[in-house]
Amino acid sequence: MSERFLVTGVLGCLGAWTARVLVEDGAEVVGLDLGSDARRLRELMSDDHLARVRLVQGDVTVKDGLGLLLDEHAITNVIHLAALQIPFCREDPALGALVNVVGTVNAFEAVKSRRSRIAGPLVYASSAALYGDADRETATVDERADGHPSSHYGVYKQANEGNARIYWQDEGVASIGLRPFNVYGPARDQGITADPTHAMRAAASGEAYHIAYGGRVLFNYTEDVARMLVACSRSGYEGADVFNAPGTVAHMHELVAAIEAAAPGAAGAITSEETPLPLPEQLATGGLEQAIGPVEVTPLEAGVASTVAHYRT
Repeated sequence: MSERFLVTGVLGCLGAWTARVLVEDGAEVVGLDLGSDARRLRELMSDDHLARVRLVQGDVTVKDGLGLLLDEHAITNVIHLAALQIPFCREDPALGALVNVVGTVNAFEAVKSRRSRIAGPLVYASSAALYGDADRETATVDERADGHPSSHYGVYKQANEGNARIYWQDEGVASIGLRPFNVYGPARDQGITADPTHAMRAAASGEAYHIAYGGRVLFNYTEDVARMLVACSRSGYEGADVFNAPGTVAHMHELVAAIEAAAPGAAGAITSEETPLPLPEQLATGGLEQAIGPVEVTPLEAGVASTVAHYRT
């Protein structure tokens, strides 16, 4: 059977990038989202490529909806990215729990009874927000360290990881969760950690920008994360594991320097706070490559230069 992927949250940054990677690989893509604004897909894909993504408007919180969608389109692979980000979860915790936790449970339920057709593990986005200040030492050396999140969003991601483990334990549903940290690159325009990308876009147009946090951060380039998600889905992995997404650890000053190198006219116009995010400065990685094989990490300077060039066009 040919590959046919369901990507939930396809209109978000990582959803749009995942759809682009899959279309470029020749896979069939069904994209599910509650919204209807395809601007990120249009930003990343040509009209011909976008025409190859079948967009379906739907709600992951509707229990039977995902299962019906899997059957209607004979889906073989599921990449579940639909979620509300930190500010929205803070504003409406009940809705955040419904979308982020119940929506993920619904994805597992839909896959559970269709394992004979679903080719790979259910792949879902977790987050470095699972960790907090108390985890600065342990998370740096142990990829399986317990997290102590400081936000509703992080708690919801923690719940998803626990539920994934139980679905494997009780039902044999394989899964891989991927924890990105500071995702940057084209189409990253929403959320607390979108500030570095906003700064790159500003530099491309000759404007000033102040990044609202600083310190050392693990940066993940958008396309790299999408390729990791796709590789996880195609891996045939058996089990339920969660891995920190490999990236580049750098101080925010280094990011600013990379922006200035890519856009010399922005020298002195891009600044940042010194206060770091309430997260570990870096995360232990390596488990993902052990599980699925080598993964590509774009050097920070190259990722920044590519992003600035993207926004210039």
